[in-house]
Formats: sequence, C-alpha cells, structure tokens
Amino acid sequence: MNPIVEDIRRLAYGLFKNASLSHDWDHTQRVYRLCMHIGQVEGADCEVLSVAALLHDIGRISQDVSRGAVCHAEEGARMAREILSPFDLPAEKKDNVIHCVLTHRFRNSHVPETLEARCLFDADKLDAIGAVGIARAYLFAGEVGAVLHNPEASPEETLPYTRDDTGYREYMVKLRKIKDRMLTSEGRRMAQDRHAFMEAFFERFLKEYEGDV
Repeated sequence: MNPIVEDIRRLAYGLFKNASLSHDWDHTQRVYRLCMHIGQVEGADCEVLSVAALLHDIGRISQDVSRGAVCHAEEGARMAREILSPFDLPAEKKDNVIHCVLTHRFRNSHVPETLEARCLFDADKLDAIGAVGIARAYLFAGEVGAVLHNPEASPEETLPYTRDDTGYREYMVKLRKIKDRMLTSEGRRMAQDRHAFMEAFFERFLKEYEGDV
C-alpha cells in the first residue's frame, strides 16, 4: 500500500460525513476502482490517479448546499491544493492531481489534458450511467425533492435542483450523451453496455409510466 495514498484516503473519508447519498464515499470508492482498472489498461500514473480519484468529489457538499451556485470541481481543486500541500509528492504530480479534480466534471469548461485526468473523467462518467447511474439519478432527484416524472416539463428547459429535476431529465440532458464524451479507449469500450442498458430502461420506464401493459 502506498502510504501517501492511504493517508489521503483517510483525510478524504472524513470530508464525506455530511455528503448527499448520490455523491457519497461509496461513489468515490467505485470511481477509485474504475480508475485503477482504466488507468492500468491505459498506462496512467496510478499514484496520481489514486489520489485524484479519492479527492475528486470533496467539493460536492458546497455545490449541493448552494444548490448548484458553486462548481464542485473548482471548489474541490482548491481544497485539494491545500490538502496536498504537506505531502511529499513532486510538484508536477500535485499539479496533475489538482488538474484531474478541476476537469472531471461533465458540465464544465475545463478540459482534461493529462492521461490521468482523462481516466478520472471516464471513471466518474461510467458511475453515472448503467444500472448504478440510473439508481443514482433517482437518488439525487429524491434529494432535491423532484417528482418521479413530469411529461409536461421540457427536460432542456427545466432548472436543476427543482421539483422537475427528475431522473428522466438527467438522462435526457446528460446521461444519454456520456458514451460519446468518453476520452479513453477503455472508457469508451466500457460505456457501450452501460449505455445500452440505460437506453432500454428509460424506454420501458416511459411506457410503464403511461400505464402500458
């Protein structure tokens, strides 16, 4: 075990005590495991990627409390810089970790420019699609007080953190676009099956919602 990674794991864990369940420590652990798989396949620096995965959502609480006014990737990058300061890591590795955290968000103008940032981006997106992604979308909808579905609300015109910020809205404005945004070969390969499952689920969901037997 890398002692630096383990120390950062303990520090990061403590920052998730009041996290929303859709972006909790379990999500971070899944992203970490996905990062380790993708990173090994792609030849990434797994020390940098480990630390970035553990820190990638530490700013999420600020975004949720502000109901979207704060960008959790930007806040997380700021926090990561402070956390990494006392650790004996080369400056270029620290900078890469901070870049990974800053650029991991789907709704973001910051572009992942390193291999490690691209691996983290893909791992985080994989946890947003497929069976787990669907579950998380509805979990988040419950957290913000959204209804199950509102066929009268346009997903593209509905604001986030409102009663119409439903699981289906998340699928329409984000989740269905993810497979075409993947940045690594392994990420693209893994996204195919998850996307197909999700597509079939929402097709059936709409039918069942209308009472189709």
